[in-house]
Amino acid sequence: MSRLRARLARHLDDDRGDVPGWVLITLMTAGLVILIWALAGPALSGVFQQAIDRVATF
Repeated sequence: MSRLRARLARHLDDDRGDVPGWVLITLMTAGLVILIWALAGPALSGVFQQAIDRVATF
């Protein structure tokens, strides 16, 4: 019985999650999206406006 208790205690104390790793990846991805959006946003807005103008003149 003590072996089972020791094994259960080891299992409960085992912390294998890498929370800082996935948090860092999430934050870096969000940062890249914001950076790309800031750089490409005006160009995409211009392309969209041109497309709408062409459709409107049809």
